[in-house]
Amino acid sequence: MKVPNIVLFSVAVACLISGCSLFQGEVMPASAGQTGDYTYHIGPGDSLEIFVWRNEELSATVPVRPDGRISAPLVGEIMAAGKTTEELAQEITKVLSEYIRDPLVTVSVTGFQGEYSETVRIVGEAAKPQTIPYRKGMTALDVVIAAGGLTEFADGNKATIVRGSGEEQIQRRVRLDDLIRDGDISANVEMAPGDILIIPEAWF
Repeated sequence: MKVPNIVLFSVAVACLISGCSLFQGEVMPASAGQTGDYTYHIGPGDSLEIFVWRNEELSATVPVRPDGRISAPLVGEIMAAGKTTEELAQEITKVLSEYIRDPLVTVSVTGFQGEYSETVRIVGEAAKPQTIPYRKGMTALDVVIAAGGLTEFADGNKATIVRGSGEEQIQRRVRLDDLIRDGDISANVEMAPGDILIIPEAWF
């Protein structure tokens, strides 16, 4: 008899809240993606807050368009995608310095969407397959919870994380059934920006 999905999902949430230790076994090579020094880069669909000290009329909240550009007062159009908030603030400061004296600019991301390289995708037999903005320290458990858990047809222990592309692509099997349905937190693994978590259908 199968355990109801709601019970299985509750077990996963309980493990996350209780602060269970992360996976300590085999890990992907460092070249496959280090997250310790991870820095977010702005992507299309993000919402940015630009603050210019003592110049409220130049401060604004702007969206990053699909082409990666933004429009801001006096600055006009400027490429934002692929840059850190510090890099973008420096570029805006340079432009504004032509109009005002010693501008002090800060940029912050208030709504995250991100480029594909800054997201994690979960496909296959997830309750809600989707693209999720990457967060530092994100694990497979976090991704599955965000996707609403597994479907009743999922073969969780044959799930695969695909990382990288071309000759540098690495695939790793993940034991999601053990993690989600049995509460085996040792099966949890850390995700990296750009990862794809693929959950196949079970053959009965």
